Amino acid sequence: MLARLLPRHGNTPIADELTRMGHPAPSNVPAPSAGHVACKLIDVPRDIAVALGTWLRQVPSGWCVDAPRDDGDAVDVLWGGTKELPGSLREAADDQPALRPVADALEQMRCLQAGSPHALVLGQTAWSLPLRTRVMGILNVTPDSFSDGGLYCEPERALARAEAMLAEGADLIDVGGQSSRPGSEPVPAAVERERVVPVVREIVKRHDALVSVDTYRAEVAAAVLDAGAVMVNDISALRFDPGMAPLLAHRGAAVVLMHMQGTPRTMQQAPAYHHVIDDIYGFLRARLHDAVQAGIKRQRIVLDPGFGFGKTVAHNLDLLRGLDHLGALGQPLLVGTSRKSFLGRVLQRPVEDRLGGSLASALWAAQRGAALVRVHDVGATAQALLEGLDAPPAETSCQLGPHRGR
Repeated sequence: MLARLLPRHGNTPIADELTRMGHPAPSNVPAPSAGHVACKLIDVPRDIAVALGTWLRQVPSGWCVDAPRDDGDAVDVLWGGTKELPGSLREAADDQPALRPVADALEQMRCLQAGSPHALVLGQTAWSLPLRTRVMGILNVTPDSFSDGGLYCEPERALARAEAMLAEGADLIDVGGQSSRPGSEPVPAAVERERVVPVVREIVKRHDALVSVDTYRAEVAAAVLDAGAVMVNDISALRFDPGMAPLLAHRGAAVVLMHMQGTPRTMQQAPAYHHVIDDIYGFLRARLHDAVQAGIKRQRIVLDPGFGFGKTVAHNLDLLRGLDHLGALGQPLLVGTSRKSFLGRVLQRPVEDRLGGSLASALWAAQRGAALVRVHDVGATAQALLEGLDAPPAETSCQLGPHRGR
């Protein structure tokens, strides 16, 4: 069983959640706010769901809605009430053993949030959290990336592009030496290393800039960290190379843990989810746990829901709409929608004409708490973020107990 708190801003999160669960929004459900909370319990045994519903009916402010899961042996439960309700449930669990698993799930959620970092640490740089949305510029030194493949294969052209992105407002440069577009095949580690290491070394030497490298191979990661990179952007979330997690823990490097179904070669063949928000939330929570267990500090971990990686257009749009639900994980989020094919499908635009959709989705992500956006069009994105986020967004935090960090 997994617990997830809903964002606290108006009725939209509850209404959207009920729609995903196949229910209309009841008029008597109060919106999550300073005085009320709403929580989703995922994969709940039916007897526990019945016990929870019975208890909630005895609480004046309590309410709950459930929906069966695919296997029929468990349900998902959306429930809530006043902000005191989680504490009351923990107390009730002392006398009602059937409520103990719910109380345990809530306690795990509280501990997850209590450990939220106060800063994102990249090498010797620390960005306080919550932070303004930072811009990660994409620099692919590959011949076959979906948007800019072949443009920056020559080191000097790559370095010129990096310099231009830094001048345009990039806070971080993400260098990639292997395409992860749908259907792509991996290249040998030696080829990937030879593509990225000289570029990383020169960017750091010439500009003293923060550099991330898009790789899932520990061998490549070790080489780029030696060259001055401060972060590894791992599309496999530490799953593809068992040497990656201990390397990052030992070297004190930051990491992006990204959600993906399958591999780049297979991910778009038949992506399927029970509930795209819940499934990605559960995946990222598990990967965060494993990274911390491996010795990587939470202040060096960024989570990425993986737009376009094993997702249909509908999945991507639902994920974008529900992005702020992932704030309950308590970690800074990276969002990479730039020029993605789902934007092209929605807008009916080719890859070179997706700036409008890229900017709109970056602004949407920033307003919902994204710490970083990974983009091709750095100057336009930096300007849009500067001009579009003058007013603070509505409260979107998800908390259970004392709030620490983001």
